[in-house]
Amino acid sequence: MQEAIQPKSTRFLSLDVFRGLTICLMIIVNTPGTGADFYPFLVHADWFGFTLADLVFPSFLFAMGNAMSFSIHKWTNVSSGFVWRKILKRTFLIFLFGFLMYWFPFVSHTADGAWELSPLSETRIMGVLQRIALCYFFASLIIYYFSKKTAAIISVIMLLGYWCLLYIFGTSGEELGTTTNAVLRLDLTLLGPDHIYKKDSIPFDPEGLLSTLPSIVNVLAGYLAGVYVQRRGKDIGGVSKLFIAGALLTLLALGWDLIFPFSKKLWTSSFALYTIGLDLAIMAVLIYAIEIKNLKFGLKFFDVFGKNPLFIYLFSELFYITLRLIPTSSGLDVFEWVSERIFQKLFPGSLGILVTAIVFMLLCWSLGWWLHKKRIYIKI
Repeated sequence: MQEAIQPKSTRFLSLDVFRGLTICLMIIVNTPGTGADFYPFLVHADWFGFTLADLVFPSFLFAMGNAMSFSIHKWTNVSSGFVWRKILKRTFLIFLFGFLMYWFPFVSHTADGAWELSPLSETRIMGVLQRIALCYFFASLIIYYFSKKTAAIISVIMLLGYWCLLYIFGTSGEELGTTTNAVLRLDLTLLGPDHIYKKDSIPFDPEGLLSTLPSIVNVLAGYLAGVYVQRRGKDIGGVSKLFIAGALLTLLALGWDLIFPFSKKLWTSSFALYTIGLDLAIMAVLIYAIEIKNLKFGLKFFDVFGKNPLFIYLFSELFYITLRLIPTSSGLDVFEWVSERIFQKLFPGSLGILVTAIVFMLLCWSLGWWLHKKRIYIKI
């Protein structure tokens, strides 16, 4: 006997809060202060391992899938051509904004102090927004053309297939090594060394082309979870099953980690499954607290981020880059000066690093608050 979809309001404040929480943490993780070491749990794992920082980006993809489960009904009574145009337009815009963000500020100083246009030949092609764009594109097509059951099967195939690809095309015996993996090999072949991320210990793009494959599963999982939540509504039994599913996937991923270790930079299949399990459990807790127990304290803060998530993220990155480009007489840039000359003196060490990131996040939040107050919602 099939369960009836709840006729009451399908709005879930908990899912808006989940999305807003991911943006809040994403900004904090991406913009730590300077002058000391950051807390280890807010720094991405070097290669293998897992920290809180590693959960943020997968959670945003999961939240994007949630949002798609609420908007997909708009595609039911329109032509496939209209759907394709919508998907292609949004994919192109998100990818373009991501590419321009890495090209920004578009000019640089030459050795003699003159300005010149930053060469496109040395601009990073992939990145966070670019991965979001590709995940959105492929997840949208899978959701549009296939049933939910088939989408789940495709997700399993992609996770297992990616596992195989890494071991087939990586260097024998060192398939998951930092310089011997299939992800780097494909990026160097298709993009070239000048177009990948170079600010790590080695040239390697953590948002590479091949590693985008398992990250699509995070979006599909978010979509399937969103559909399930709408079907079960704000029912304690449904929330319990959601939490149990998250716990089981988490345990399965921990077992998989023993032979295929967690790595955000490679986005290993075990890592994808682990983050999906954690996100399901977190979502279940939020639904229970907010929708069932009617907890409201502090929720508007995260809801502000959830209203314009991609725009606020893009603003935070451009704002941060701009502050790092403005020099001061001390030899530090503006961001460094504020962090080291103000917050490090008030809160020495890692706490000062965190306070700097929180203050920066609050500045970004204030823009989101103003946009929300004016009922301006910028869809990217």
